[in-house]
Amino acid sequence: MAFSPLTAVHSVFIDGAAGTTGLEIAARLEGRSEFELIVLEDAKRKDAAARRDALNSADIAILCLPDDAAIEAANMINPSSGTRVIDASSAHRTAAGWCYGFPELVGRERVAEARRVSNPGCYPSGFLALVAPLVRAGLLPNDWPYTVNAVSGYSGGGKALIERFEQDGAPAFRSYGYDMAHKHLSEMKAHAGLKHSVIFAPSVVPAYRGMIVEIPLHLGAMADNPHADALRASLHKFYQGSAVVSVHDKGAVGELLLEKNAPSSDAMELFVFGNEGGWHARLVARLDNLGKGASGAAVQNLNLMCDLPETAGLVLPAA
Repeated sequence: MAFSPLTAVHSVFIDGAAGTTGLEIAARLEGRSEFELIVLEDAKRKDAAARRDALNSADIAILCLPDDAAIEAANMINPSSGTRVIDASSAHRTAAGWCYGFPELVGRERVAEARRVSNPGCYPSGFLALVAPLVRAGLLPNDWPYTVNAVSGYSGGGKALIERFEQDGAPAFRSYGYDMAHKHLSEMKAHAGLKHSVIFAPSVVPAYRGMIVEIPLHLGAMADNPHADALRASLHKFYQGSAVVSVHDKGAVGELLLEKNAPSSDAMELFVFGNEGGWHARLVARLDNLGKGASGAAVQNLNLMCDLPETAGLVLPAA
């Protein structure tokens, strides 16, 4: 059951509040009277007993931790405590008993009623927003060998990568994942309902935040020969009325940019570019890796779990 009424105050403990994602979530909750943050003093942030007490006394625990630590934290929570969990790590994104926290895909009611929610990864958020609805609609095959080319701001790599990109001699471009075993692969395959794992080519550029995720498609080689315009129309229909995810019209832009010092945003933009005949397409998602790709998604899920307006506290473009 979701919390109610709207006037209730919900206690929230962010375990890992000193990290990039935790700090962004705390900033989005700052000044909101619906929430009371449980904050440990610095000396107790890594104290197991103090963390256990905080985790079990909170209405909602948000885990902003490495995977192993997130698993440990989730196991610290006594089922009888009533604490509900949002895990921002990748530890539980395909785990049994966890709701995948992409409300536009899994349903807002399911997130609202869940006791354990796993926040989607940043890259998978863009991939799944594009591919999952089209596979469900039967416009794209579930047995196609999909590839994903993606570029992200460096904040998604944590403190070490942030330091690397903010020092003298920082790289202009970093490509990685050449072992073909990136931790996002199982998440993308499972939640898009695919038969094969995707080939994923992630990279990082010297912008603090922002992300472009692209799936190139040879539609003319598919058995049903779908048209780029049909894919765009289907996505328009799927996200109709969403205040977070928007689908651009045909020919809306000629280029896509990431700003080096872009402001935070919790929105996601989707594009379908097709050639004149419509048999080639590039599906593209643009989002903030710290917004809908991490902290913004956590706050969106938190709002739903607490029976609050879905977009409260989110940074979204003016209507």
